[in-house]
Amino acid sequence: MRQGSVAAWLVAIRPRSLPVAISPVLVGAAFAWSRAGQIDLFAAALILAASLLVQIVTNMQNDVGYTARGAERHGSRTGLPRATANGWLDSRQVRGAIVVVSAVATAIGVLLFLQRGWPVLAIGFASLAAALAYMGGPKPIAYTPLGELTVFMFFGVVAVTGTDWALTGSVGAASVLASIALGSLAAAALAINNHRDIAHDRQVGRRTFAVCFGAVASRHLFTLLLLAPFALLPLIALSVGSVWPLAPLLLLPVAITLRRDFARCPPGLAYNALLFRCFKLQLTFAAALAAAAVLSRVTT
Repeated sequence: MRQGSVAAWLVAIRPRSLPVAISPVLVGAAFAWSRAGQIDLFAAALILAASLLVQIVTNMQNDVGYTARGAERHGSRTGLPRATANGWLDSRQVRGAIVVVSAVATAIGVLLFLQRGWPVLAIGFASLAAALAYMGGPKPIAYTPLGELTVFMFFGVVAVTGTDWALTGSVGAASVLASIALGSLAAAALAINNHRDIAHDRQVGRRTFAVCFGAVASRHLFTLLLLAPFALLPLIALSVGSVWPLAPLLLLPVAITLRRDFARCPPGLAYNALLFRCFKLQLTFAAALAAAAVLSRVTT
């Protein structure tokens, strides 16, 4: 890896995690259109851009914050590589990039504020603050058992319902239910990360859910987060008066297989492949649910 290269920056940005940011906006916009019959596509594009930038800030802060705490130097870590820890990027460069990306995200938030009012700006600032606090500050969220809950809230409930509200001025029942489903899948990905790193996190003082409550509880949490979205689909279908939202149930065998492979996974790097499969499942689930929202409107 050449220092300062595009490849090094991609390690810090982690583009394969971006479905976590894309999925809730896609679903929120689709249900907004399904309920209102029209949406402002420019505003939707701004919301998507802001969501992606917040995820990128989270990833870069995660990279540089972990390195600053020296956690990479303790024990044997099996997670994805960190650009700053490996010397591929200088920490000052990454911190500078965080400032720039945060400024762009804030500018987008101001544009949305001018169009949609102060609640959108408040949502944006809260999301950006959570991104910076995940691995920043004196007590990062990543060092507490609240990581999965934070992801569930900001990349699920806040992102889906916030998108719906920003585009329509209200929030539909289907969006609320969908936000829980998308947040669960986003948190399931983090649960894989934290389960994989139980031993290392315990050594470096990270008190994640998996560390605090143990491997068995961690497996149960992952199972709940992974499968709960499918249990919500009948309720979403009832809320819109259409069978189309049941379509993502076709992905249930994929989720069950992922759960089986998680239970059988040997310690170490093999969990990384499961992580990417979880990202893919979330994006596919979101695409199917968004398409179902559109079809529910055009077929009634």
